[in-house]
Amino acid sequence: MDVVWRRSSPMPVRDVCGHLKGDSTLAYTTVMTTLDRLYKKGLLERHKDGNAFVYEAAMTRDEYRRRIVESTVAGLMERSSDANPVLAAFIDVAADADEGNLKRLEKLIAERKRSGR
Repeated sequence: MDVVWRRSSPMPVRDVCGHLKGDSTLAYTTVMTTLDRLYKKGLLERHKDGNAFVYEAAMTRDEYRRRIVESTVAGLMERSSDANPVLAAFIDVAADADEGNLKRLEKLIAERKRSGR
């Protein structure tokens, strides 16, 4: 995904392989299969260009991160009868990464309350 995110235009499998050339153990077919799986998971878009598919990101890196966090947190919240430990852990991780995250969380919570969602 990193290779595709760094490019602003669609890439054929061969170009992706070229950007991964540091890992000489990767076969063309391995990269092709991986791109196909990422497409089927909705992470890539593709279209035909001649005889080959070209791939591009279906979402930005930030959209992907949000999707992962939403999925993870939602799964944890559904399995817990008490959401407090999950929320406390989320806040701890956010604060440990950057103290400013607490202010950003407060702002996001206030915006959410105002919007009524």
